[in-house]
Amino acid sequence: MSNTDRRPLGNSGFEIAPVALGCWPIAGVTTLGTNDADSLATIRACFDLGINHLDTAYVYGPNGESEMLIRKAIEGRRDEMVIATKGGIHFEGDKMAGDARPETLHRECEESLRRLGTDRVELYYLHSPDEVTPIEQSAAAIRELIEAGKVRSAGLCNASLEQIQAFHSVCPLAAVQLPYNMLQRGIEQETMPWCGEQGVAVMVYWVLMKGLLAGKLPRDYQFDPADSRLKYPMYQGDEWQRNQDLVDRLREIADSAGWSVPQLVTAWTLAQSGVTAALCGAKRPDQIRESAAALDVELTGVQLAEIDQALAERGEAVSNRNFK
Repeated sequence: MSNTDRRPLGNSGFEIAPVALGCWPIAGVTTLGTNDADSLATIRACFDLGINHLDTAYVYGPNGESEMLIRKAIEGRRDEMVIATKGGIHFEGDKMAGDARPETLHRECEESLRRLGTDRVELYYLHSPDEVTPIEQSAAAIRELIEAGKVRSAGLCNASLEQIQAFHSVCPLAAVQLPYNMLQRGIEQETMPWCGEQGVAVMVYWVLMKGLLAGKLPRDYQFDPADSRLKYPMYQGDEWQRNQDLVDRLREIADSAGWSVPQLVTAWTLAQSGVTAALCGAKRPDQIRESAAALDVELTGVQLAEIDQALAERGEAVSNRNFK
């Protein structure tokens, strides 16, 4: 992948590859089978793949494991990466808690910078609005971090369009980060068009719906009782079977073109109007290599029509996280 394939990160002045590395899995919190050696190798593989955007957060690991692994993996090559981290969520014991107060964002940003071993991050997100703090106050705090030179641009995750607009009125956004995939398309209705009008990048996660759309889970797959995916409706009952029917159709389309299902799904995502980049989680180098290979997939009109037909037959999915 060449630099000409990169896309603007909103109005930040930075350009990123359309596939970015989501660094939640390497934290090892809900992802089974992680280890530091594989995690470091996964981050370092990004250099060879042309992936120049790493997405992490203060809460990615009870003690900042994700940020500290990034520091070690990119030592000596910091300036080659556009780094995003997030504040506003932290661990309390073994559970996560939201706190979007200005003083918290300032403190967590400082700690994230220390963990990352850098004096700035290119993008700093409010990880999620809390239920008490006015979002305008959180936005003002991130604006202050930009003015101090610790943050180059502002982002907002997991928010409604109304919240996005309120934040943007105080601190202009470079990017928003929201769940989006073939089965979760709510943001197409209002949020994506607004972001396009404002020049705000749309960074999407759960592209493979936590592995469901990767085509590697058979119908009779037995989930580990500790697997967090069991709480999602898409992995249960009739929804699971309907999703498996969809994956079977996607596999036929992918096989006929010599692609893997994840490559097809990721390429479809990147082809959707309004999507800037797909945040692809990985805990091993082979996983991020497969995601990056989607950049070489060019879907034809016929293939896009076949995918649209498969999605229409599947029907609207039940989701417990579907921002509009």
